[in-house]
Amino acid sequence: MRVTDCLFCKIVAGEVPADKVFENDEVLAFHDIRPQAPVHVLLIPKKHIASAQDVTAEDAPLIGRLQAIVPEVAEKLGVAKQGYRLVTNIGWHGQQTVAHLHYHLVGGRQLAWPPG
Repeated sequence: MRVTDCLFCKIVAGEVPADKVFENDEVLAFHDIRPQAPVHVLLIPKKHIASAQDVTAEDAPLIGRLQAIVPEVAEKLGVAKQGYRLVTNIGWHGQQTVAHLHYHLVGGRQLAWPPG
């Protein structure tokens, strides 16, 4: 399913450019346009799912495959050994700015805690 006004669906469709890091039939990873660290990549399912709150049991295999891509992308970007943060924001209070499930893979420097 594609939502016509969704920025990430437009990226998947090739209507909006993105600096891609990884792509297969189900998953796309691309550099964030406002990086918060030296490495800041977004990983999304190509299927439109509004947020992690909207994941269903039917989506579980897709989400598993999305998660399985994370180590490959981290290795490719050179952050696998030192470590990185993987986070998804959900809803207004969670600071989700695009209503399409996405994971932020952030690294390349020592990250602070707590993040919020």
